[in-house]
Amino acid sequence: MAYPRQPLFAPNGAVATSQPLAAAAGLAVLRRGGNAVDAALATAIALTVVQPPSNDIGGDLFAIVWDGERLHGLNASGRSPAALTREVVLTATAGRAPAAVDALGGAQARGPAMPARGWLPVTVPGAPAGWRDLHDRFGSLPFADLFTDAISYAEHGYPVAAGTAATWDRALAARVEPGGEEYAEFDRVFTIDGRAPRPGERWRNPDAARTLRRIAETGAEDFYRGDIAAALDAHAARTGGLLTGDDLARHAGTWVDPVGARYRGHEVWELPPNGQGIAALLALNILDGTDLAALDAGERLHRQIEAVKLGFADAHAHVADPERAPVPTAALLDPGYAAARRALVTDRAGDPVAGDPERGGTVYLCTADAGGMMVSLIQSTYLAFGSRVVLPGHGFALQNRGLGFRLDPAHPNVVGPAKRPFHTIIPGFLTRDGAPVGPFGVMGGHMQPQGHVQLVSATLDAGLDPQAALDAPRWYWHAGRTLLVEPALAAVPGLVAGLRSRGHEVTVAEEPSVFGYGQAVWRGPSGGYVVGSESRVDGAAVGF
Repeated sequence: MAYPRQPLFAPNGAVATSQPLAAAAGLAVLRRGGNAVDAALATAIALTVVQPPSNDIGGDLFAIVWDGERLHGLNASGRSPAALTREVVLTATAGRAPAAVDALGGAQARGPAMPARGWLPVTVPGAPAGWRDLHDRFGSLPFADLFTDAISYAEHGYPVAAGTAATWDRALAARVEPGGEEYAEFDRVFTIDGRAPRPGERWRNPDAARTLRRIAETGAEDFYRGDIAAALDAHAARTGGLLTGDDLARHAGTWVDPVGARYRGHEVWELPPNGQGIAALLALNILDGTDLAALDAGERLHRQIEAVKLGFADAHAHVADPERAPVPTAALLDPGYAAARRALVTDRAGDPVAGDPERGGTVYLCTADAGGMMVSLIQSTYLAFGSRVVLPGHGFALQNRGLGFRLDPAHPNVVGPAKRPFHTIIPGFLTRDGAPVGPFGVMGGHMQPQGHVQLVSATLDAGLDPQAALDAPRWYWHAGRTLLVEPALAAVPGLVAGLRSRGHEVTVAEEPSVFGYGQAVWRGPSGGYVVGSESRVDGAAVGF
């Protein structure tokens, strides 16, 4: 029989993430006297090396920081190249089939869509600047000290974890269409004789070690205005890309105030658009007016699924770059709007559409320190290995976040120059009456908001500790009335039959990756921290 994983109880500080070597890097920083932000950065930087299918130097990040008194949000996502227009995309993709995977839950498949690979979906990487910005505001150890483990693993190698090896193998099985020189470097850097590393096999990326050294030594300046920026500019110009040195030099992250929703006497916090965190808040607002405890298991699940559908419908219709299009965030989160949306939930599976409010690859980690600082951080190159475009001699892949744009000219998220696209990666944070409970997150594309809803509900409705809440069986809704459930849910007597009787088209999925990977750190009832880490992959919760 399978035995449940127990939560970690740590008196002084903790790190939880999806790869043990990265978690150990963060813990080492805490033990050297670093704070939770230092630990988060050491973990995040190491993750680019030890879990490269899911995130890389060429990706984006978002973070929420509890500084001991209040929450701060950092949107470190990059913008599209200045030369990227709808007309450029339509001309370049004429006659091609739409991308098989998109950022909007299948919504793009009915018409022209952004390509998934190559230069067109590449946006400016925001992660290196995000590391610097977090450190400048909150870090305590020298910036370069936070790169030690990542550089060592890249230079000398490390044995690849089993879960990472499986993700790597699945990613390489989904080969991209034959392309030009922009793909030439990928196989050299990210394969071993054309295949993925096997579990326990040693893998090195010395080019990434050199790139990380330059970022560490220059505070990321070299990436945006120095030799790395010049190399990116030259490689794009030579191989048909639109990214330029000017695009990189103009990049800046944005400090934002998190937005929240009340749920069961707590406050759930997400970052505002251009991310999809608002979908989770919309769903929780709908569910907060429903007494889930009074319902049987099938009806509880049905209500959660329908609330998530309504949240996604609004997010997909309204989320865009708020610097370039008005996003009705406050109106969407208004209790009156939630009540109107709640009234649309019936006893049958629906196909919801967006409302009209009044207008006014990914990795996740969380850390906490002895002083009470806590961090919720997520970073990604989006699809496994992102665009598959690798800068020669530098050892990292560029993200394909432009896949989140729409090609509908009337949509607020229509593709255009110097814009941030709809973003799937979202860090979460839970408070009660303004006091911190802790950071949490569930990575996995379209799974993320519904993973947040399920984790929060398992914690506040079922009273589970963070590890048990993460281990609880999950469901995943993608589009229409289709629903995937984990085998443990299917084993509940009558549950699947009840969902099908309500109109859900239920499939039992054996592959765990579709249900996302999560982490959570809660403040302990008598001090210290209670920590959970994902058991579906190589997750690790460590502390001292």
